Amino acid sequence: MKKHWSQRIRDMIPYVPGEQPRDRQFIKLNTNENPYPPSPKALEALRAAAGDSLRLYPDPECTELRAAIAAAHGLSPEQVFPGNGSDEVLAFCFQAFFDPDRPVRFADITYTFYAVYASYFGLTPELVPLAEDFTLPVADLLAPGCGGVVLANPNAPTGLAVKLADIRRILEAHRDQVVLVDEAYIDFGGASADVLVPEYDNLVVVRTLSKGHALAGLRVGYALAQPDLIAALRCVRDSINSYTVDRAAQAAAAASLRDAAYFQERTAQVVRTRQRTALALRDMGFAVTDSQANFLFVRHPQVPAKTLLDGLRERGILVRWFDRPRIRDYLRITVGTDGEMDALTAALKELTEV
Repeated sequence: MKKHWSQRIRDMIPYVPGEQPRDRQFIKLNTNENPYPPSPKALEALRAAAGDSLRLYPDPECTELRAAIAAAHGLSPEQVFPGNGSDEVLAFCFQAFFDPDRPVRFADITYTFYAVYASYFGLTPELVPLAEDFTLPVADLLAPGCGGVVLANPNAPTGLAVKLADIRRILEAHRDQVVLVDEAYIDFGGASADVLVPEYDNLVVVRTLSKGHALAGLRVGYALAQPDLIAALRCVRDSINSYTVDRAAQAAAAASLRDAAYFQERTAQVVRTRQRTALALRDMGFAVTDSQANFLFVRHPQVPAKTLLDGLRERGILVRWFDRPRIRDYLRITVGTDGEMDALTAALKELTEV
């Protein structure tokens, strides 16, 4: 085994994606997908793009999509870099802005792809332990000596958000390093750092259309930054693959971004369901973090999380469990429809009546 593998990847521990079952009878609350369909305008644009023009390569500059993103954030198209999902954009950022001779600083409990990227690109991670309540000790991120900072806001899997004033403190403390703010879940709570892009030449904000815009199946993400940082991302992209966002995805994503009313209606519904479910779970004795994302992070005081995971699966409900220090007693539960969350709470009530 691994006879022809490169030395670089032989000892790598890759990211493990959430289960995507073929059986659609499951209530799927394990990968933080939107429970509601995409904007009808996005679907209409998708169908229109799926014609004879598919024989042609897509626009490598994503001109229409960049304009739609820029308009949504009050920025210019020169401050926008689209990619094939935010994971690709994050990977490009790790290549473009961080060097092996200085560590990359991020939380010890956060999106696990950061550690995977660091390993893959030969970088050294410098982990900042979260507090016991999973809040981020911002002061620990301010110390000099690192080659960059990566921050998920809201954080995953805890769902906790960092104040915009604290992000500004981090940017000020690292004027000569890039601060990468991953806002995959910002549509559901917290304050976006996009307003700081014109002010800070060391800030990169990464967003996705997978969550709030319900386009996970199309893989569209983007970065917001000043033009010099965007140029670095373009350099990485064009050294690997100039056509990262396909023609249909560009059209659907642009249409979705322009349909602000639909987006706001659906994200507000997810937030209402999150709040209602969090209250119900607390009433059942669960510890529930103050999640600002489209998921809940919960722990029962008596029943182990793995037992609940298995029991829910037996009842046709998928959630996520991480077998990692400090969080193996917790489940991460995607916020679904009201009906799906009612089924979840009923199942958990049955499993925890001991």
